[in-house]
Amino acid sequence: MIQRLQTLFLIIAAVINIVVFFTPVYTRAMQDPAGWIGTLYALILTAATLLSIYAIFLYQDRLRQIWWVRLALWLQIAVFAASLAIFLTLGGLGTYLIGEALGVVLVLLAAIMLWLAAKYIRKDQELVESMDRIR
Repeated sequence: MIQRLQTLFLIIAAVINIVVFFTPVYTRAMQDPAGWIGTLYALILTAATLLSIYAIFLYQDRLRQIWWVRLALWLQIAVFAASLAIFLTLGGLGTYLIGEALGVVLVLLAAIMLWLAAKYIRKDQELVESMDRIR
């Protein structure tokens, strides 16, 4: 399980998502006057993190694992869109927004890790299917 490259990608994605909770972009999301943006942001980010961790333990069923990783990737893309929207509504691009920019980059990096995990799971599945054809 741990020796598979996609497992490392999933662990890295989960850790990055946990780190996002401590970035200024998360703090800005939680400071929303309406309150629903911050709550929804936190829920989707938590769901993407938990799905990444859950997918690690599905290593024996690659088709289900890739389905859950893809769902986590779609949630991660939604978090990235929200992070980018929060970042762009702050106005201006300067050195004072470097923390918020770092948060957006971390969310994007976690999405890339999920995409790589899905790619390598698919690669493993194709390898198993090709071995089944040989038998």
